[in-house]
Amino acid sequence: MNEQQFRRHRRLRRTASMRKIVRETYLHKEDFIYPIFVKEGTNIKNEVPSMPGVYQWSLDRLEDEVNDVVRLGIESIILFGVPAEKDEVGSSAYDHNGIVQQATRQIKEKHPELTVIADTCLCQFTDHGHCGVVHDGEIINDESLSLLAKTAVSQAEAGADIIAPSNMMDGFVAAIRQGLDEAGFENIPIMSYAVKYASAFYGPFRDAAHSSPKSGDRKTYQMDPANRLEALREAQSDVDEGADFLIVKPALSYLDIIRDVKERHPYPIVAYNVSGEYSMIKGAAQNGWINEKEVVLEKLTSMKRAGADLILTYFAKDVAKWLEEK
Repeated sequence: MNEQQFRRHRRLRRTASMRKIVRETYLHKEDFIYPIFVKEGTNIKNEVPSMPGVYQWSLDRLEDEVNDVVRLGIESIILFGVPAEKDEVGSSAYDHNGIVQQATRQIKEKHPELTVIADTCLCQFTDHGHCGVVHDGEIINDESLSLLAKTAVSQAEAGADIIAPSNMMDGFVAAIRQGLDEAGFENIPIMSYAVKYASAFYGPFRDAAHSSPKSGDRKTYQMDPANRLEALREAQSDVDEGADFLIVKPALSYLDIIRDVKERHPYPIVAYNVSGEYSMIKGAAQNGWINEKEVVLEKLTSMKRAGADLILTYFAKDVAKWLEEK
């Protein structure tokens, strides 16, 4: 066959060095946001049964985890709180001495250079487990907004560098932006969970955060996994209301949505590599069915290739170690 009848694409794959110099997508430590669960109590380092290698930490042991993160060169963490007491309005979410607020102050005092992101929601703090106020079984949107704004302000007062509201109430970005601005925190950015699906991949997180709803589900405020155009409307609303980052959650089954949002909005896009995605790989790796390192790196690279600028992942520490080895 005449060589001119086809192209030899394999020329650029011939050696490891050749493959590296034409590689289009790279992972960097700065890409990762590492989640940390902080729990009220003392001497707590509880491994989450459904998330091997992920722990709940009490404040007196939290420094061990944060030191490890800093040593590995990870620039950002996000805090999720597990309170000792809950009530119907999630009051410990916006308490000055709430667990997230205490953890934020402690971390910023010892590691001021570390970017601390505060997850801003009510579900871990309400006795019913929903992300807003509930009356007669209905999640009330507008009444929830003021509580979310109070939570964001209290987190900013504690020293949070970024507020990350995850509740999916309509208007939550506008309410939080107004609350922050009025409290003098106009320079604190909002990393909005702009596109958050009602996914089956959240189960292990709810074990870690003790945040499962006691009744019903979250399908009236989280998105239908079948919908694509709705994601674009949600993202546009958050941009219009003042979001500075846009999160797509989950990531692996929604790479098309990451690409769609990236193409339409010139904002940093965050892929949330959620707990179920993490646990499936960990479980398969522990059974010897897959090569964990290769699968994780391929998966996270796919998120970057789809358009994510940052990746919120429980694998952040593992990947930072692997990148050091390389």
